[in-house]
Amino acid sequence: MGTLKELRDARLHKLHELQKLGIDPYTQTANRTHTNKDLIEGYAKLEDHDVAIVGRVKSIRTMGGVVFIDVVDESGKLQAYVKKQELKADHEHNALGFDELRLLDPGDFIETSGKLTKTKAGEISVLAPTIRLLTKSLRPLPDEHDGFVHPETRYRQRYVDMIVNPEVKRIQEVRAVVTQGIRAYLDGEGFTEVETPILQPVYGGASARPFTTEHRKLASTFFLRISDELYLKRAIVAGFERVFEIGKDFRNEGIDRSHNPEFTMAELYWAYADYEDLMKLTEELFTCVIKKVHGGTKVAYQGETYDFKPPYRRASFRDLIKEHTDVDIDTVKRDELLAEIKKRKIEINPQAPMKDLLDEFYKETTRPNIKQPTYVLDYPYELSPLAKRKAGDPSKVGSMQLVVAGMELIKSYNELNDPIDQLERLQTEEKILKAGHSEEAQPVDYDFIRALEIGMPPTAGWGLGIDRLVLFLMDQPTLKETIMFPTLRPEKFDPKEFSS
Repeated sequence: MGTLKELRDARLHKLHELQKLGIDPYTQTANRTHTNKDLIEGYAKLEDHDVAIVGRVKSIRTMGGVVFIDVVDESGKLQAYVKKQELKADHEHNALGFDELRLLDPGDFIETSGKLTKTKAGEISVLAPTIRLLTKSLRPLPDEHDGFVHPETRYRQRYVDMIVNPEVKRIQEVRAVVTQGIRAYLDGEGFTEVETPILQPVYGGASARPFTTEHRKLASTFFLRISDELYLKRAIVAGFERVFEIGKDFRNEGIDRSHNPEFTMAELYWAYADYEDLMKLTEELFTCVIKKVHGGTKVAYQGETYDFKPPYRRASFRDLIKEHTDVDIDTVKRDELLAEIKKRKIEINPQAPMKDLLDEFYKETTRPNIKQPTYVLDYPYELSPLAKRKAGDPSKVGSMQLVVAGMELIKSYNELNDPIDQLERLQTEEKILKAGHSEEAQPVDYDFIRALEIGMPPTAGWGLGIDRLVLFLMDQPTLKETIMFPTLRPEKFDPKEFSS
């Protein structure tokens, strides 16, 4: 077996031979009557019928005057059975003669037409008097026996990964089932799907560093959204009572097994509802989606089984931290919390605001220990500057997070609709941001405050990370496995590699 350059040069030579014969190596059209799956499942009715299939050549086997070509389309594999005396060349229409089949390689796309039959070995095949070249492949696929396993190479060349490793493509197919299931459920519950800006003049709706860009004509700075929240709330102000959006958000933060700078969120806002209503909605939605994927409410993930049969456990943020650390966040002083953080060797800026200390302490000491589906309730109000304070305990907000296997899947709370309180909280956030004590604090969005002054009814909001949910449902160790093309450091290329 030669080097990649030698193999590519050999295919280029074949391409030039095809062109000399008058065959277009990248033809305009294809004809197909059935998918491979259609023919396999419908063989009893379609035997001896004229059919045409298309797909990628998986393998070519020559046995004297007979050639067997395995053709793969999205639905599966089917064999083309070619007899020398029956194959008809027609270069004007890109049809190859028997001797010209040597110019085919695994990876090429072809069209095969003829009668549906079975070989003597009993394999369903198309007895093909016509083989048309559709696309010439210049770069060989990895040998399936050697595998395509190096993680970075797989992520960079996902188009190869999904060919060689079908289970990777399966993840994307399940992801589509999950997204469609969420959309169908919300449609059935009367939610209206809307689209909000990705380029925003003021970012907000979450605690995160944004990506920044410049608009040349407007001579203005814009940000890729870190959340859909503030614009979806504007839709509630405008008179929509149930809205949702499934789309991309962007956060300029680290990359690890549960974070990617570009990710997909499903967010919804429901007027005249509270987070208790959204816990019920969550359990109904998850039951629906998980049954579509697994047929029941149990999910196997990383060697453990998780049961999503409602109702899920409920426990307050305070009680969970106390359970795992003996620290009572209602009474702990800043210096005491810093001492606990130092004792556990948790890395954080000691000048960080109390909200960041609490959040990081929880994430390092408590959240990893939450296994079965659990609603973490009633966060300190400092951690949720967009949430409404809890009636009877203004130090907390009416909120919940669904945590499973140590991962946050959903965040939800009663939305703050008091414009005066909201402005004060965002001004506090902005001071923290400008002082450099936290890069993830939010600036004031005065247009959003203006919208709240118009009036927003009592509303509950909810956000679900699609990538994390698929990671969990498909038992994957890292988020990169659930994203078709994950974010990576830009690759450097040698233009000479692509010379023809």
